[in-house]
Amino acid sequence: MKASALFLFSAIVGMAADLRVGIVGTDTSHVIAFVKILNDPKNPDYQPGAKIVAAYKGGSQDLESSKNRVEGYAKELKEKWGVEIVPDIKTLCEKVDAILLESVDGRVHLAQAKEIFKHKKPVFIDKPLAADRAEALAIEKLAKANGVKWFTSSSLRWSDGILDAKDAKAVVVWGPGPMDPTHKLDMTWYGIHAVEMLYAMMGTGCVEVTRVASGDDVVVGKWKDGRTGTVHLLRPYGDFGAMLFKEKTVVQGPAKVKVNYAPMLGQIVKFFQTGQSPVPMDQTMEMFAFMEAAQKSKEQGGKPVKLQ
Repeated sequence: MKASALFLFSAIVGMAADLRVGIVGTDTSHVIAFVKILNDPKNPDYQPGAKIVAAYKGGSQDLESSKNRVEGYAKELKEKWGVEIVPDIKTLCEKVDAILLESVDGRVHLAQAKEIFKHKKPVFIDKPLAADRAEALAIEKLAKANGVKWFTSSSLRWSDGILDAKDAKAVVVWGPGPMDPTHKLDMTWYGIHAVEMLYAMMGTGCVEVTRVASGDDVVVGKWKDGRTGTVHLLRPYGDFGAMLFKEKTVVQGPAKVKVNYAPMLGQIVKFFQTGQSPVPMDQTMEMFAFMEAAQKSKEQGGKPVKLQ
């Protein structure tokens, strides 16, 4: 069923039947977390309207966190949840109404998206969207060329760490910052979560970035309206958090931000049903420009770098 027909069908029947969802990439713990939330009505975090029915394993042999997990998660999906494991992306797309591109390796997303987009199904692409900004832009261009509805996001966008930043002069966020050598734009690997929190509160408009790398990484963005947004990446790991500086007050978020996939999955299901993305595409692309500028600043010893 074409994407446009799917959305029309959804509007007419009110989604009485669950959408059939397929997974590309069984090398991340997200696939198990997601199937529990979408497929188990007894789960307190259950999100109705879509059910994962098939998966293509994928996997990257040169990435430890991929090759060591892909078979185990595929086995659990099949044996515990009854998810059909299929041999290729083409077969998967022919069996489902919508796609969760879950491969943990951002380097493979462009190639996988090329095959997925041929089938005109709505797609959610998990983090990291891509290994660098050029590939992120290529995915956006490819989706437009194929008329495909898609979006990408971190679950932290819908966490209790997101504060009302109206009238804030500065926003500071922090979170774990592990890196992987396979991803040369290093913040895409895990720093993207904290960046997503920052942009959920600040919106677009960053013009310059400075990054100081000394143990932890501190990335400061200057917005065109005079606000500043800071990302503190904790090495190797740490909790997520956020705070705001207003004219006369400081607003502190929870001491430990709860990571919960259910709100994001609710948004994903709604997107699959309507085709309306909850995340503006210009914001997604600016986040990659922000991370690219941060990388250049790091390589230049902390010099300010303008966003492309």
